[in-house]
Amino acid sequence: MPNIDLILGTDHGRRRSVRTEPTQRRSTQRLDALLDAAAEIVDELGFERLTTQMVAERAGASIGTVYRYFPDRVAVLHALRERSVRRYRERLAEALEQAELADWWNVIDAALAVCAELYRDEPGFTVIHAAPRELSERDGEAEIAHRLALLLEHDFGIRNDAETRFRLGIAVEIGEALIHRAFARDAAGDVRYLDEARRVVRVYLDEHLADRIAATTAA
Repeated sequence: MPNIDLILGTDHGRRRSVRTEPTQRRSTQRLDALLDAAAEIVDELGFERLTTQMVAERAGASIGTVYRYFPDRVAVLHALRERSVRRYRERLAEALEQAELADWWNVIDAALAVCAELYRDEPGFTVIHAAPRELSERDGEAEIAHRLALLLEHDFGIRNDAETRFRLGIAVEIGEALIHRAFARDAAGDVRYLDEARRVVRVYLDEHLADRIAATTAA
């Protein structure tokens, strides 16, 4: 069983987009309602056309309520992206906990599959492709690459170093770009692009992490 804390973990240098963090259940529900409204608008019109007034109207709230939490539309989009990323990590952690992980590829394959699932059923999830990816303060690589590297080291002994994190970061970029394209072409996800995302990422990692993977297998 994988160490799920390595996926959920804590965010390093995470940008907080919410002006006022909710401390009561009612406030949390109000914030979620605003983000739910924003997600619907993004899916219907695209993130470029979203405005704070639209969010207020769709959520049945006053514009003042929106500004209580967000200074502008950009902050709304950042907060929606942060929520989408958090839900991705939670879904991935759950998938890994339930899966039989025979080798390192099962982890990467699950990461790609969960990304596709959320493009399909998480409203507003397309915003993850529209904003800069979270980068680790340690070396500037994608935060998710750090989390995957930790898990691969923990479960399969693959060395967690700068090279591994760099290659995982590239794999994440390739996979997410192809998955995004799959859903841009077809609301259900173009199967050809989804299959190619898995194939290309597998070939890339087999090539660039071959020495580390072979050393682990030999040990």
